[in-house]
Amino acid sequence: QVQLVESGGGLVQLGGSLRLSCAASGIIFSFSGMGWYRQAPGKQRELVATISRARTTTYADSVLGRFTISRDNAKKTVYLQMNSLKLEDTGVYYCRVENSDTWGQGTQVTVSS
Repeated sequence: QVQLVESGGGLVQLGGSLRLSCAASGIIFSFSGMGWYRQAPGKQRELVATISRARTTTYADSVLGRFTISRDNAKKTVYLQMNSLKLEDTGVYYCRVENSDTWGQGTQVTVSS
């Protein structure tokens, strides 16, 4: 059974940093592309960043230069380092196995002023 478990969310002040983690099980992680998505209140879920099995990364324009996605295949974990956080970064962050319907349960990130 495939399972993704996110952690690392919380309350952070404007301009602060957080690192999210997503631990995977039940998949051949090193062969899987992974992605981070987020959903703000009242808005649709949107792509934040992806990382391929070859470690090629893509980012939404809104987070480019502030967020970094990375992976540790030995730990079967994908990370999202978020710096210079803005109020509009608030939302529930989900990880996903790319090109699948496998999602984590989400972790809340709240940026306060």
